[in-house]
Amino acid sequence: MLAARREDRIRGLADELGRAIAVRCDVTDQAQTDALVRAALEAFGRIDVLVNNAGQGLQAEVEQISLDDLRAVLELNLVAPLAMMQAVLPSMRRQGTGAIINVSSGTTFADVPGTGGYVASKIALERLSAIARNELAGTGIVVSTIIPFATSTEFLTSIRAGRADAEAMTAGAVFDPPEQVTTAILDLIRSGAPRADLVPAAYGGTRTSTPTL
Repeated sequence: MLAARREDRIRGLADELGRAIAVRCDVTDQAQTDALVRAALEAFGRIDVLVNNAGQGLQAEVEQISLDDLRAVLELNLVAPLAMMQAVLPSMRRQGTGAIINVSSGTTFADVPGTGGYVASKIALERLSAIARNELAGTGIVVSTIIPFATSTEFLTSIRAGRADAEAMTAGAVFDPPEQVTTAILDLIRSGAPRADLVPAAYGGTRTSTPTL
């Protein structure tokens, strides 16, 4: 099941994959997330994995953060993953198995000026994931967190505020290929480990080399 707001993009990917189903979904809209889960169950009869990857950046110093911008980012980066978890958990409990992967950010490893609002949303998601993992222990359902480093995606174009500042901050940075994150997510699903850290040691993480794709 492929879910995103840009239906044309996921329909193209579904055609490429062959067996995938594309569903337009804004994960901040409960009616749409409920419809997504129903579509998955109608198509496959079960839900084995949830990957919460939707997210948005926010670049502004604490004194300048718009509260409306912060509320919107928290809604997408924190509340929406919780809503998706709640939507799939009944099915996973019936099955007695399931994997939930929540995507955090390597920005949580450093106190970089201007990232406070965004980092707060991602640290909150990490703690939510860890507590949910403990609460679901023994059910066969595993919650894991992946912490990517700077990745070559369209993320910078989605930043809610401060895009120019974010682009300036990352100018000259070497971005990881998205396939690297995909591989790490698949490894997390297989292993059930609490988290995967893709942040290089030089930036405070534990990655000492580039994983083999």
